[in-house]
Amino acid sequence: MLAKRKMQSKELAEKLEITPANLSILKTGKAKGIRFDTLEAICKILDCQPGDILEYVSE
Repeated sequence: MLAKRKMQSKELAEKLEITPANLSILKTGKAKGIRFDTLEAICKILDCQPGDILEYVSE
């Protein structure tokens, strides 16, 4: 979605008011979870739905 919106990770992190390192953890799927307010903010900024950026992968 970042590429579709022509936005860099650094810009998204700034808009979310989180560190680029924390955004990287979310992007790589290494996060144990995500707060709903953070997910909502990402979707609002990228103008997308949660299903556009989340993927279920069984372990």
